[in-house]
Amino acid sequence: MSTIFSAKSYDFTSYVDAQNYINGQWVSAQNSDTMDVINPRHAQTMAKVVMSGAKDVASAVEAAKAALPGWQEMPIRERGEVMYKLRQLMHENIEELTWLISHENGKTYAESKAEVLKAIECAEYGCSLPNLAAAPQLEVSRGVDCRIVYESVGIVAGVTPFNFPLMVPLWMLPQALVGGNAFILKPSEQVPLSCIRLAEMLKEAGLPDGIFNIINGGQEAVEALCDNEDIGALAFVGSTRVAKIVYGRAAQTGKRVLCLGGAKNHLIVVPDADLELTAQNVTASYTGCAGQRCMAASVMVAVGEVDHIVDAIAQHSKQIELGKDLGAIVNQASVERITRYINEAESQGAKILVDGRGQGDEHGYWVGPTLIDHVKGDMPAAKEEIFGPVLSIVRVNNLDEAIELENSSAYGNASSVYTTSGDVARKVMNQVSAGMCGVNIGVPVPREPFGFGGWNDSKFGHGNITGWDGYRFWTRPRKISSKWALQKDTTWMS
Repeated sequence: MSTIFSAKSYDFTSYVDAQNYINGQWVSAQNSDTMDVINPRHAQTMAKVVMSGAKDVASAVEAAKAALPGWQEMPIRERGEVMYKLRQLMHENIEELTWLISHENGKTYAESKAEVLKAIECAEYGCSLPNLAAAPQLEVSRGVDCRIVYESVGIVAGVTPFNFPLMVPLWMLPQALVGGNAFILKPSEQVPLSCIRLAEMLKEAGLPDGIFNIINGGQEAVEALCDNEDIGALAFVGSTRVAKIVYGRAAQTGKRVLCLGGAKNHLIVVPDADLELTAQNVTASYTGCAGQRCMAASVMVAVGEVDHIVDAIAQHSKQIELGKDLGAIVNQASVERITRYINEAESQGAKILVDGRGQGDEHGYWVGPTLIDHVKGDMPAAKEEIFGPVLSIVRVNNLDEAIELENSSAYGNASSVYTTSGDVARKVMNQVSAGMCGVNIGVPVPREPFGFGGWNDSKFGHGNITGWDGYRFWTRPRKISSKWALQKDTTWMS
């Protein structure tokens, strides 16, 4: 089958059905269940995806077992060559990948292209691993050398979300593959199409069959990955509710597990903040990717008199054009959930400054930018993850109250402060309970080689999922002590 995606605009375009990818071949699931893959901009089915179970996972594991020894024996520099070639292929096909992401996810063209560029950056980090993983060695005693080498875990798996169909898999794959593992990917059943092209490009880049496999499906497939005892490590990105379940279930089989969950990110804005920078930045943070990203601003903590900044954010929000500047919501259920939070906040006394309800036409799933002022800290709009283009403004009297509000959240993914004062910035950065923080930056995503990962209920497991922490997650350090020159004297090491 041809997997080339032909779209060059937002016009509806269908695509091939998403099957499982096992041992370098596209195969059907062992049952006949399928699900529609919907283009959110058009609310129209563009493909179908198979819904797999434990037998399909077992088939992928067997393919990985057969291919793994040859891949593990390959020098790390040769494994790294695959990432160089993948990076080049992604550059050569950047327009196709961009439009494919846009059609299956609903993002704008610009946001989709930014995702591809970030995915390429992740592949580039994989290119660097053969140098970064050079084994440290030290003479620890007379005639005794100790060194560390990083060995693969073996067969590993990743479960990825709908909001970044290409980037999040590439948070995991470079470190896992260059580290010598065989990988089984379970993409979101809502957006399984970009991974079709990823699989084809990895094969063209020289990755042996069986080293990368895709199992499509929903809960049953995830549970099978958690339960399979031949899988030695599993990473998950999604909601906190599911992250907790996956973490507990997968760990029962002795796997190493890292699960990234949801977020409720706070932007603290103080009166001395730069007006235009703050207004533009906050607006971009809460509306980017239609708010469907774990790093989006969802609460603005307004410290003291900042009405001039709130007014400017409202003006910027009103200028955003649906479909052009802001993409679609992933499905109708999400539109209804987001709208319910807005309705509830309004009924509880909050003031809607910019109302995105009921926007768009009868085709597609849309919610426009929504700015809610005078939200109380105990309202659901202030505490729960909405995952849409909605910003709740909570008013506080001083910086200590702002930090206390931030730290009262169960989540700990990201937090930012807008200020021109170094002292204010330092205080916030030292005291907020969040793993990724920003000063005058609304989406403080760590760029490679700095690892991505939050705190508290935003992450379950140790370390970060990208960067060097990611490589360490997918590998095991082997410590080797050697003595070749026989010495007359002895120590406790003999």
